[in-house]
Amino acid sequence: MPQIPPDVVALCDYERHAAAILPAPVRAYVDGAGADGLTHRANLEAWARIRLEGRVLADMRGATTRLTLFGQEMAHPFLLAPVASHGLAHGEGEHATALGAAAAEAVMVVSTQAGRRIEDIAARAQGPLWFQLYMQARRDDTLTLIRRAEAAGYRALVVTVDAPLSGLRNMEQRAGFRLPAELGPVNLQGLHVPVIDVPPGRSPVFLGMLDAAPRWEDILWLREVTRLPVLLKGIMSPVDATRAVEAGIDGIIVSNHGGRALDTLPATAEALARVTRAVAGRVPVLCDGGIRRGTDALKALALGASAVLIGRPQIHALAVGGAAGVAHMLTLLRAELEVAMALTGRRFLHEIDESVICRAQD
Repeated sequence: MPQIPPDVVALCDYERHAAAILPAPVRAYVDGAGADGLTHRANLEAWARIRLEGRVLADMRGATTRLTLFGQEMAHPFLLAPVASHGLAHGEGEHATALGAAAAEAVMVVSTQAGRRIEDIAARAQGPLWFQLYMQARRDDTLTLIRRAEAAGYRALVVTVDAPLSGLRNMEQRAGFRLPAELGPVNLQGLHVPVIDVPPGRSPVFLGMLDAAPRWEDILWLREVTRLPVLLKGIMSPVDATRAVEAGIDGIIVSNHGGRALDTLPATAEALARVTRAVAGRVPVLCDGGIRRGTDALKALALGASAVLIGRPQIHALAVGGAAGVAHMLTLLRAELEVAMALTGRRFLHEIDESVICRAQD
């Protein structure tokens, strides 16, 4: 079992150690971004620009990070975002990640493109799981995935809507990354894959690739065929957020796909307040993108999020420390959030609002 290095005291330390462990092509896949990586960098920088308003002498007796979300009791507001192919970082893949998440009392969102069958992950998991759904070209195939997730005990569906096709990930292309066959998306085996004939000199994008991409009518259909809570992941526009609520969606995840899809989108920290204002408390809003500190999570909650999701750092921690690394990474975030709450005088999560943010006065 790998030992967590003693100098790992923050998520950036896991990233540093993972860079020394993972092969260069895998690093390019895990840490790469779309095009020039502007949105990826903006995600990190936007949280750093926000300043907090410290408070003193607050009564912190009975303080807690607990919350209830979609009827589920949670110990803290950190979830593991859906990430494909955990086996690139650890031999046990998603099984190790799920074990670490359970040890840290965190919900893990399992990707459609996981390297293990969703039933097998659920059978060994010791904590709650949500299922991230990529809608398929045929509704029957999408329904098959939904019914499998329901039967396996997944507690919510997270529908990724911002990547009907992959972004242009130049770092990945330059590194020559290829997913090993044994780590392919096993949960998609047997499902229909459209075949597109692309003539020389053309991109497949406008030659049929998007013909079966999900549309709003598909979201309305999806809402009708499952009783699980349905969240849309990838909402950045208040217009889309409002439409999602009107479609009966149970929750929204403000996300730009970690900067891996369309480059030059705004940071999620910049989009979050606009979306939460449009939603106006009608459904919970979650957020991912560049969360690396407990203070980042505090800021997200101050801007209206109910919880946050952690993406790349779970893979860094998995590569360095396996299940123990994932649990330790989440524990670091929870401890940082508790310190931030104490030093801003917030005893409960619902007390975190925009007054925790320091607004410069002229």
